[in-house]
Amino acid sequence: MLRFFVLFFDLPKRIGQFFVIMEMSLIILKPDCMQKKLAGAVISRLEQAGLDLVAAKMATLDSRILREHYAHVADKPFFPEIEAFMMESPVLLMIWQGQGCISKIRELLGPTDSSKAPKGTIRGDMGEDMMRNLVHASDGQDTAKTELRRFFPECAA
Repeated sequence: MLRFFVLFFDLPKRIGQFFVIMEMSLIILKPDCMQKKLAGAVISRLEQAGLDLVAAKMATLDSRILREHYAHVADKPFFPEIEAFMMESPVLLMIWQGQGCISKIRELLGPTDSSKAPKGTIRGDMGEDMMRNLVHASDGQDTAKTELRRFFPECAA
């Protein structure tokens, strides 16, 4: 298993004479992305947007971690379908970093429902629907911190 680890999560990056706090986000390349062999295409788009991949690992997600990750919908009737989908195959968990990382990633991805995502976005070009949308991404800084601790405890400060 290939792993890259971040040593300091909140260390500012010096650019010229200014210090800029680099935001971090969790990205999960979902089973549909991995099965369609689109991981390289997604990673390439994130890199072309000026973001930095700072950690990555493959994982097979289990019920416990999925119930924790999707706690906001775990009691909904459609959750078993999400759970089964997310356990279909291993996923690629990644930490991405950059200035304005979270909003930049969400813009690159497009709306959650791939069928409504415009062409030119990752989901609009490669996704299928609301669930088979290739990628999970943190939706805010607080969520990112929680998700990074959940999936990369070895990197937590």
